[in-house]
Amino acid sequence: MEKFARKLSKNNHRNIFALKCDIRKFFDSVGQDILLGLIKSKIDDNNAIWLIEKIIKSFPIGLPLGNVTSQLFANIYLNELDQFIKHKLKIKYYLRYCDDFIILDKDRDFLEGLTCRINAFLSAKLKLSLHSDKIIVRKYHQGIDWLGYVVLPHHRVLRTKTKKRIFKKVKGKRADLEAGLISEMSFSQSLQSYFGVLKHCAGYKIKEKIESILNVEIF
Repeated sequence: MEKFARKLSKNNHRNIFALKCDIRKFFDSVGQDILLGLIKSKIDDNNAIWLIEKIIKSFPIGLPLGNVTSQLFANIYLNELDQFIKHKLKIKYYLRYCDDFIILDKDRDFLEGLTCRINAFLSAKLKLSLHSDKIIVRKYHQGIDWLGYVVLPHHRVLRTKTKKRIFKKVKGKRADLEAGLISEMSFSQSLQSYFGVLKHCAGYKIKEKIESILNVEIF
C-alpha cells in the first residue's frame, strides 16, 4: 500500500484518498454452492471435488472462521471480486486482505461512487454485501488504518487499539509469570513476538513503555 500511495501521490506531492471497505459477516455469508461451483469450474478431478465438498458441507452455513481451509476458500471466493475490480472497473491501486480491501485514487468522488457498483456485484454474484458502517474514505495524509498499522506519508505507526492490547497482554503475561503459570521462556517468547510487531513501525516509544511496565531492562 505504501508503494502504491507513493506512486499515486507523486512521492507525497499530490493529495490522494483511500476507500476502505469491509464485507458484512463474510465467513457466515459465503454461499457454499457458489463456492463449490467456482471450484468445480477450475478442478476436473472427481476425488478432489468429493473431498472438498465433504469439507465445505460439514458446516451448516458459510465457512468456519478457525478452519485451516477457510482462508484458502475465502481467497477462491473473493477472487471473483478481485477480477471485477481489476478488470471490469479497471482499478489500478487495489489491495485486499481476506474480506478487507482498499482502493486508492486521487478523486474522492470517484471512490465514493464505486461503492454502489461493488455492492451490486457482491450481491448479484456472491450473495454478499459491504458493511455500511465500515465504508470509509480518508485522505492519505490523515493516515490509513490497515492491518494493525496506520500508514502515513512518511512513516507507519501502530494502531491505537493494537497498542493498548499489547500493553494489556504484557501486564497479563507478567502476572502469569509471577504466579508461576508460565515459564520465563514462554514469557520471553511472548515479549519477542510483541517486539516483532513493533519492528514494522515507529515503535521505539512503545517498547520503552513496555520496559517501564515491566520495570526491567529488556534485550
